[in-house]
Amino acid sequence: MNKSPKLTLIAAACGVLLTSLASAQSAQDIIGKVDAAQKAAKDISFRLSGNATLESSAQKIDLTIKSIPAQNVARLQFNAPDALADNIVVADKNEIRQYLYLTNQVTVTSAKKAADGAGFGGLDFTQLSSVASLLSQYDVKLLSTSGTAGKRLFQLEATPKSGTTDKTRVWITEAGWRPTRIQIVSSAGKALADLNVGNYRVNSGLSVASLKQLPKDAQIIRQ
Repeated sequence: MNKSPKLTLIAAACGVLLTSLASAQSAQDIIGKVDAAQKAAKDISFRLSGNATLESSAQKIDLTIKSIPAQNVARLQFNAPDALADNIVVADKNEIRQYLYLTNQVTVTSAKKAADGAGFGGLDFTQLSSVASLLSQYDVKLLSTSGTAGKRLFQLEATPKSGTTDKTRVWITEAGWRPTRIQIVSSAGKALADLNVGNYRVNSGLSVASLKQLPKDAQIIRQ
């Protein structure tokens, strides 16, 4: 069974993490610092784990994300939920490739078509590595600041300008200017996804070829 819609939902959340939203004095100040930190990194990798509501039921989410921002390439690999285990999403500026483990198929969708179909919280995960493009679609505000200088934690909230009512909340640590947690919240205030960021690493030697690698015997389906 094609699970592409679920991949889009979870990857949407990944889109905010890889592009980041933050600020020391204001949301825009934090955004600039996170953007600069990411642009200075040759590659970024981390693990997302937590829970999300899929098809009206709460499910455990666990996936790894690897990205080379300068090349606009990102790779997501799922460990949970079971229905998505071993599924892989590879995105670049031109297309989205989704490997479906159960069927051994790779669906290929143009970036524009994938963007038109994005809808979870108004997020477009095809913009994973493009801060300028992603932020142009959101109104971002700083909700709170906690901790001491050098270790402050900023909570931001992003509302899509598209009119989508779901909001995305991102926690950014001043130590390294990186995300530590992300929530997607419905208009009724219900958490649709609550994910923690772990194993955050930069400059680990990732290559574009390794991020784009998919099983060679998989059937290619162009959409």
